[in-house]
Amino acid sequence: MPDIPLVADFNSRMAWETERRSLDFERVKAGVAALLQDPGKGTYFLAETKRNGTCMVAGQLLITYEWSDWRNGNFWWIQSVYVAGEFRGQGIFRALYEHIHKKAKARKDVCGLRLYMDANNSRARQVYERLGLKPTPYEVLEVDFVMAQ
Repeated sequence: MPDIPLVADFNSRMAWETERRSLDFERVKAGVAALLQDPGKGTYFLAETKRNGTCMVAGQLLITYEWSDWRNGNFWWIQSVYVAGEFRGQGIFRALYEHIHKKAKARKDVCGLRLYMDANNSRARQVYERLGLKPTPYEVLEVDFVMAQ
């Protein structure tokens, strides 16, 4: 698929901009390819726009799934959000979010949307809260076997 290098590049840029993490590009490409080969892992959504008559990918987000036995449904997790610098502030993320929000609400097996973000990213927080996302009392804890190397 021709979008694999682009999505991997966006993921790498997002990691650098948000966490100052330099990712192994080949590993990221392999991860994107693995997801695209197995729809059970998730779905990427790409936002396209035209510039000078040429169609360009302006942004992306990834949906992954978490089963909630309490709700008998899936939460769709919003991940790998990235809007290319020249397209920021133009409603690209809003369009992506509204698209997946509408798709999720139309399904009986989806009980909600979730995302996690860097706690210090106040700009992202403002965007997310304007769209109706609210903080929860939960914190994310992890053991990272890949990035801890």
